[in-house]
Amino acid sequence: MDPYKRLLLVVDLSEDSLTIGRRAVGLARLFGARIDLLHVFEFVPVEPMGETLMPAVQIEEELLERAKQRLAALGDELGLGDAELFVEAGNVKSEILRVARERGTDLIVIGSRERHGMSILVNLTEDTVLHGSPCDVLAVRVGGAPR
Repeated sequence: MDPYKRLLLVVDLSEDSLTIGRRAVGLARLFGARIDLLHVFEFVPVEPMGETLMPAVQIEEELLERAKQRLAALGDELGLGDAELFVEAGNVKSEILRVARERGTDLIVIGSRERHGMSILVNLTEDTVLHGSPCDVLAVRVGGAPR
């Protein structure tokens, strides 16, 4: 197996992001790989037309800026001061795959939550990334009961 050279750490900036990040950092150290950090958010304005459009644009800009700050703080906490940070707005699944292709990613590291009941039928982000990815994907189990 060829060693991984470039990892894409995808986080939603929840409390689980640190757990996912630590797993990625461990792998990066093992393989001597670089890590790129990515956060994608989908912003849907409540009323996309009319006078409220300007505040919606301002809100989106504020959300982007806050996400950049939180992603930088996560990178610092993980000891990734030299990592490239990407905060993208758009369809989460599409943006992850786009950035992975553009960056020449070898491994995408993403969180995966346990699903029950009807939620099993929903096509979640990690499923779409796994099946559409140009590279390997590591889904780190988060948010469940300890084993």
